[in-house]
Amino acid sequence: MISFGKALEIVENSSVRTGTERVGILNSLNRILAEDIISDIDMPPFDKSAVDGFACRKEDILNELKVIEIIPAGKAPEKSIGVNQCSKIMTGAPVPEGADAVFMVEDAEETGQDKVRYIKEKIRNNICYRGEDIRSGTVLITKGNLIQPQHIAVMATAGAVYPLVSKKVKVIIISTGDELVEPDRKPVHSQIRNSNAYQLAAQCEKIGAQPVYAGIAADTEDSTRKMLNQAFKSGDVILLTGGVSMGDFDFVPKVLSELGVEIKFKSIAVQPGRPTIFGVKGNQFIFGLPGNPVSSFVQFELLVKTLIYRISGYNYQPENIVLPMGREYIRKRTDRLSLLPVKIIDQGEVIPIEYHGSAHINALTQADGLISVPVGQTTLRKGELVHVRQI
Repeated sequence: MISFGKALEIVENSSVRTGTERVGILNSLNRILAEDIISDIDMPPFDKSAVDGFACRKEDILNELKVIEIIPAGKAPEKSIGVNQCSKIMTGAPVPEGADAVFMVEDAEETGQDKVRYIKEKIRNNICYRGEDIRSGTVLITKGNLIQPQHIAVMATAGAVYPLVSKKVKVIIISTGDELVEPDRKPVHSQIRNSNAYQLAAQCEKIGAQPVYAGIAADTEDSTRKMLNQAFKSGDVILLTGGVSMGDFDFVPKVLSELGVEIKFKSIAVQPGRPTIFGVKGNQFIFGLPGNPVSSFVQFELLVKTLIYRISGYNYQPENIVLPMGREYIRKRTDRLSLLPVKIIDQGEVIPIEYHGSAHINALTQADGLISVPVGQTTLRKGELVHVRQI
């Protein structure tokens, strides 16, 4: 059994890179950018008005001004501003030649036909100048970023409508166990519904991977071997749940070795998820995850997600926030790193949720994140600051 820190280090150092492809900008959400996005224009592309108002020469601001033109957004000015002249201008419209200030409509007074006067004493320029946000040739987003909606807005601004992204990591998901039935069947005595595969597929989808559910392997070496052989024909990552502990039917490590998988570790000093296997076969990776759903969920979040992102070229750093404990937590066994589901309450404190163990998957529906209790530590005291890893 190795420490969680060592297991994470092994996973991080075992990754390779996927290929790349171009996708439409609307299909790029949650993909990993594989090229820098460089602006092909200045932004703003021209001096534009920041307000609805009147564009004029600042030196004439206290004089009565004649309105010579109305400039809506999207239309180029037709006239230049001369002495004691102005143009009525809308927000976002180009500022006409000769003008160096815009005063707001609400700060203007009509003094006659097509005539206005500024009624305040001081004025801001109220102009967004060409290139003040972005200069042409500027790197806007560096490769390796996880594309989010704000990145899509920037790519659209730069005309990057077919960004180069890493290919999706193909993840083959296999469940094991004669006790499992699919969710559309009602279990009879000794059976349970297969939740792990659907949970893991959803976790893959959430991080932009391509899950493929291969089905349930029977509790025989032959069935497990056949399904794994098939998975290795196309998968970048294989996730197998169940059959990885020390029971009479838990022969996954043996089968993996026979298939040429180099097993990097097969037990981690962590709770939940101790019987987790990680192996490598060429440029393919396999995780043997525990059959209990909380264990498989947590180890996906801790290890599998890290690997998938690394394969995709994204240097993933988990989101952690530091908050105080809302009440004391005590545990008896301290030989493993404990990962505890918690809820963030209105007072900005963290409280452990009711949690009965690694089969209690519905507990996670109430959880905002996980906190860790280090090896050898029994107690988290009320008010003690903890790192909440968001899920």
